[in-house]
Amino acid sequence: MDGVLADCFEQFVRYDFADTGIRKTREEGAGKTDDELFEKARTYVYQPGFFRDMPVIADSQEVLYKLNERFEVFIVSAATEFPQSLQEKQAWLHEHFPFIQWQQIVFCGFKTIIQADIMIDDHFKNLNHFKGKTILYTQPHNEQADAGKHMRVHNWREIEQLLLSPQLHMSQDAPVEFAPAISKYA
Repeated sequence: MDGVLADCFEQFVRYDFADTGIRKTREEGAGKTDDELFEKARTYVYQPGFFRDMPVIADSQEVLYKLNERFEVFIVSAATEFPQSLQEKQAWLHEHFPFIQWQQIVFCGFKTIIQADIMIDDHFKNLNHFKGKTILYTQPHNEQADAGKHMRVHNWREIEQLLLSPQLHMSQDAPVEFAPAISKYA
């Protein structure tokens, strides 16, 4: 959810700017973890409202709505590490993605428990153990890394092209047909 639907990087930028008066850029964040770029990152994630007030990633609402109309979609988030994040993430989803029903939301500790056909995530730690097809959503922390076996996307319009076209092109060499009853995890 964070880094795919919710713009976690921009939220860190906003909190850091409020503290320092300096607005960091995506370019400055290239290849760096949140903790490396933002001195108080761990403090911010414990502040009430951090997860509740994240900006929505551009085009995610429209494209996810279309995907939800066509496929069985689940939103999976590692929401148990920070005490307030579970409630805040649930409220955020209900506000920004009202078409996602409560039965389509999975909050967990590790995403390694998830089994589905496709996972979209911005962290290798979640994608590397996933048995289905994997889509790496570009964020500053991963943009310099080789996507490896994962298909890299830079925005939701690319996801729309990839998943709502007649074929799912997980590699340029071998398009993979998919069945109508596919599940997506964002």
